[in-house]
Amino acid sequence: MMNRIKNSIFTLLLLTLMGCNSTETQDSGNQGGSYTQDNSIDYQSKFINEANCNQIIDNEFIHICYDYKLKATKSVAYRLEGDLMNDPNIDKRPSFYVEKSIEKKYRISSTDYINSGYDKGHLAPDAAFDWSDESLNAVYTLANIIPQAPQVNRNMWSKVEKFARDKAVELGELDVINIVKYGQRSKRIGKNRMAVSQGFYKVLYNDKQNYKECFYYANKLNLSSRNDELSKHDVNCNEVSY
Repeated sequence: MMNRIKNSIFTLLLLTLMGCNSTETQDSGNQGGSYTQDNSIDYQSKFINEANCNQIIDNEFIHICYDYKLKATKSVAYRLEGDLMNDPNIDKRPSFYVEKSIEKKYRISSTDYINSGYDKGHLAPDAAFDWSDESLNAVYTLANIIPQAPQVNRNMWSKVEKFARDKAVELGELDVINIVKYGQRSKRIGKNRMAVSQGFYKVLYNDKQNYKECFYYANKLNLSSRNDELSKHDVNCNEVSY
């Protein structure tokens, strides 16, 4: 009789422990737009470092990872302050300028875009930095610009840029990194033979608010922007890579 009671108590304790473990497993499996602090990633350190970049440019407002062989930027990181997104906008835009911190043989100029079929596409967008002359001028360095298919730059990429500004207002601040994906044999344009990307990611995150979303845009000249929606570009953040 005593053995039966002992066995029953042991079984009850075992079932209770199994139930606790099951609950913990379900809680840790949370997916979607939010994520736990344990799964947070310092994207800037992951993508902008000496191993990935021939030159890292920090002009106070944006951090740029530049590649000499590509003669192009691989990634640009920055933080959007929500209270600055609604500040009065500066209407007059500055001119694009050569990034003189890059050695001349590795840099490009605006003339490389002439008759290329591509727009000068901002990675850190001017609309997010038009709250001061200094910040706006910072994003007009050609090191922050890549060749973008016109319909992508004007109609698709601009939507996710606005979404990021709105999200910064909602959360108070937002970290952003744009990561450019090149092929093994990238198309080249201009006298300086600048590489053209296959596409680019935009990663939005705020560790304090447990928020993260990632988007990808193919850089194809024949794409149609008709019926384009932000949700069509949403990707799993684990897929983001050079």
